[in-house]
Amino acid sequence: MGVSPASWERRRDAVREALLPAAVEPPAPPSPGDVLAEARSAGVRRGDRAVLVDASLRVVAGEVVVLVGPNGAGKSTLLSVLAADTPADTGQVLLGGRPAAGWRARELALRRSVLPQSATLSFPFTVAEVVRMGRAPWAGTPAGDRDDAVVAAAMAATEVSAFAGRSFAELSGGERARVALARVLAQRAPLMLLDEPTAALDLRHQELVLRLCRQRAAAGEAVVVVLHDLALAAAYADRVVVLHEGRIVADGPPGEVLTGKLIGEVYRQPVDVLRHPDTGAPLVVPVRAAR
Repeated sequence: MGVSPASWERRRDAVREALLPAAVEPPAPPSPGDVLAEARSAGVRRGDRAVLVDASLRVVAGEVVVLVGPNGAGKSTLLSVLAADTPADTGQVLLGGRPAAGWRARELALRRSVLPQSATLSFPFTVAEVVRMGRAPWAGTPAGDRDDAVVAAAMAATEVSAFAGRSFAELSGGERARVALARVLAQRAPLMLLDEPTAALDLRHQELVLRLCRQRAAAGEAVVVVLHDLALAAAYADRVVVLHEGRIVADGPPGEVLTGKLIGEVYRQPVDVLRHPDTGAPLVVPVRAAR
């Protein structure tokens, strides 16, 4: 027996509904000072080694928080815990006021976006296709109607529009980093978590990335960034969080946290802390022998 067109359409729609992500309610825009993420005495172990110990941190709307510290200090682990990508073995992590484990994957994607240290893809997606991936959580919501405009704006902001049709695999490391950031911007989550977004970038684009972070914070979102460049941290952060051996050892404004004593002890490198002549921001300079 044949299948009527109407019956076929009903079956098609049923399959489509089954394949699409379950409908979710996008979060309301945050108000200034809203706590978007919080770690409460969070700890993570890998084998018999503690990589994050008793970490407590609140991230509120409207601020840029920069995580700094030497290699292996626990910065990326803390960022991953805040993203609910790494479960805390001890303590608690809240996103949007709820335990992180209580959110479904799509609900999480509407509330926080994550930029990992490296971006690799196994298929030959174009730049525009990679950026558009950031819009996936918004499918089926009214905001999904603005996908084209949001993707175009994200590519323009990160200066990748000129090679929108190129394969992601053919790009340089710095170009890939900017495309990955454009995907995060296109996601339009109120909390952005960025792990070393400037590592592969030249001077101009390092500054561009941190200006974008400040713009998102000024728009009412929150940004947490892992950086190695203490000058960038001092220039753009509302708060600098210093980690050492898995513990948070300082959390506050750059001018209070970036002291010669603390940085010298944490990094095991003597430093001088100067002041920028125009902005007054701390400038951390390693002590070097005269040539």
